[in-house]
Amino acid sequence: MQIRDVEDGDVELFFEHQMDPEATRMAAFPARERDPFMAHWAKIRADQTVVTQAIVVDGHVAGNVVSWEQSGKRTVGYWIGSRHWGRGIATKALTLFLGRVTSRPLYAYVAVHNVGSIRVLEKCGFRRVQAQDVQSSTAEMGEVEEVMLVLDATPVATRPRR
Repeated sequence: MQIRDVEDGDVELFFEHQMDPEATRMAAFPARERDPFMAHWAKIRADQTVVTQAIVVDGHVAGNVVSWEQSGKRTVGYWIGSRHWGRGIATKALTLFLGRVTSRPLYAYVAVHNVGSIRVLEKCGFRRVQAQDVQSSTAEMGEVEEVMLVLDATPVATRPRR
């Protein structure tokens, strides 16, 4: 498994990944139609402040991991194609990504029901900001409860493993 810069052909696979109904339910993020999706990816790839990496497993693109500035906070997110779930790929990819994106603190917002993604972040050293840090946001998918996690300046290697 490796991560690398996103290439033009990867975006088509990302589009297919985000069309999966189970994946959009887990992420609590609606799928985009092709043209808006491609325009979104063109915009983020052109933004020098956004870091985008493709996740490659056995020579095939399995997903992506991205970091961007949002409301004054450096944020991270990832999307793994559902056929690659449950194999530790997200944890491995995020670990590699955190070695490249070294700015801290780094934030992640996750739908409360997405326990798998929360666990990935916790394995990579993120922690919930508060015991009750659930927020509600309204989007196309209705009201979504989110939890905010943060990776602070403490190196992952010095944190106790759970």
